Amino acid sequence: MRVVKYTLLSLFAIPWVVVPFWLVVVNSFKPAGEAAELGLGLPRRWAIVENYTTVVDTGDYLGGLANSLMIAVPVVLAVLLLGAAAAWAYGRGDSRWLRATYFVLSLSILIPPSIIPTVHVLRGLGLDGTPFGYALVLIGTRLGIVVFLATGFVRAFPPDLEDAAAIDGASRPQIFARILLPLLRPVLFVGSVILVINVWNDFFFGLFLLKGQGNATLPLTLFQFASGTLQTLQWNLVFAHVLLTTLPLVAVYVFAQKHVLAGLTEGALKG
Repeated sequence: MRVVKYTLLSLFAIPWVVVPFWLVVVNSFKPAGEAAELGLGLPRRWAIVENYTTVVDTGDYLGGLANSLMIAVPVVLAVLLLGAAAAWAYGRGDSRWLRATYFVLSLSILIPPSIIPTVHVLRGLGLDGTPFGYALVLIGTRLGIVVFLATGFVRAFPPDLEDAAAIDGASRPQIFARILLPLLRPVLFVGSVILVINVWNDFFFGLFLLKGQGNATLPLTLFQFASGTLQTLQWNLVFAHVLLTTLPLVAVYVFAQKHVLAGLTEGALKG
């Protein structure tokens, strides 16, 4: 039965995952003429160094990478900390106001915010077009993910450890840092992976909220690079840029997969 299940999953993955990924990889190794055919065969002439060097030199890859890191790292950390604190409040509170705000915040996962009021608010604050304003919008729009994931975990934990720590003289910030965050580690690992993928690939908000080539993140530099070659679209360079853009996500996935599974196992054993 297990063999049949994995066989069916593999057959499903080949046309929808493996083939598109192979198409991008192999055509990023070809010269422009061969890549224009969008074939799946190996290159007749390899152009790996030329393609990737061109992307790094003319596609503003390093600048976009630096901007993406400067935005993604603090946004993910802020969302995890604020989301965990909010989940603690929602998980321990029982008032109608808290329940109402919890459901509204959870709905933010499904209902995207309107871009025009967002731009208007940022202009009023003098943050329109700045990375800081863009980061604030990402924090606010992604906070519901962690709150939704972590609130259920908090409700499942008995408050005995928190009460004991309070009796011993621990303050609320100490209880949060030393007791709650370690207990929430499994779900925060899962949330961090979702957030990294979500924030790193954000294009919609970046297109409207970031101004100037110097502030462009990797999705924006990819868009600008592909748009600049629209008349003679060079698929080899576009695919090379796509791979370089997704390379940090692959590294995060390889690193985080083991830690997420270990954290979930540890949390299950402790529960």
